[in-house]
Amino acid sequence: MSQRIVSIGECMIEMSGGEDRSYRLGYAGDTLNSAWYLRALLPDAWKVDYVTALGADKYSGDIRNFLQTNNIGTDHIQTIPARRPGLYMIHQEAGDRHFTYWRDMSAAKLLADDKSALAAAVECADLVYFSGITLAILAPKARGRLLGAIVKARDNGAKIAFDTNLRPALWSSPRVMASVLTAAASLCDIVLPTHTDEAPLFGDATVDDTANRYLELGVEEVVVKDGSKEALIATATERVRMAPPPAASVVDATGAGDSFNGAYLAARLQGKSITEAAQAAHRTAGIVIGHKGALVDPALVR
Repeated sequence: MSQRIVSIGECMIEMSGGEDRSYRLGYAGDTLNSAWYLRALLPDAWKVDYVTALGADKYSGDIRNFLQTNNIGTDHIQTIPARRPGLYMIHQEAGDRHFTYWRDMSAAKLLADDKSALAAAVECADLVYFSGITLAILAPKARGRLLGAIVKARDNGAKIAFDTNLRPALWSSPRVMASVLTAAASLCDIVLPTHTDEAPLFGDATVDDTANRYLELGVEEVVVKDGSKEALIATATERVRMAPPPAASVVDATGAGDSFNGAYLAARLQGKSITEAAQAAHRTAGIVIGHKGALVDPALVR
């Protein structure tokens, strides 16, 4: 039986490269990246919809076309004529990637302003996926509208999955960030945090501390990522530790965690155990880091 998956967040224009001042234009965003791998790994009959807001400009149109071409639903992308997509540029410095963002006029910051459009977007969803970045870019009242729509979707039978994806620069203070992310997580069935991001904010000494904190909120399934170290998948009755397979080479780590999330959720939606899902997630992330960019050819991960 086919299902409908809804991923909510911001799709940005990505300018990467920079050698000789030449850049490659692409599209990326944490929840879009996860939706990409959900689409790649789920049956074709299942729907994967992306929910955001875009402008009425050429580049917003190009993003819509890109999603449609890759069989990601755009029916619930709102149009905000006075806004545009956010943009970021990547440059190399001291052997590492650095990001510069332009998102003040991002249409996605208004994705939760229309309550009825938001309700329609999550109606009849089997899984709703969002992230800490989704929440961070919204005004406080808009966050409330989004979480209200998510509660209604859950009450109507949807599973709710959430990557806390901490980005301190997007929040007014660490206290607000911790409070909002904790409140959001308490509404969810599956939470997919990253231990090294969580530890400074919440004081988690170990991956088990991170898992326990979310289990105590009532989350059914916590998937704690930890970079190249083993992931911990914890429920009230089971704990699985899964190390990633050795990677042949790391070309670009962009989107590794997002691809892990997409593959994990795709496996769970198809009835796989948490062990099988973790294996699939590590495998997919291992492929992604061996290629440039967050979005690799779907054929590579199937």
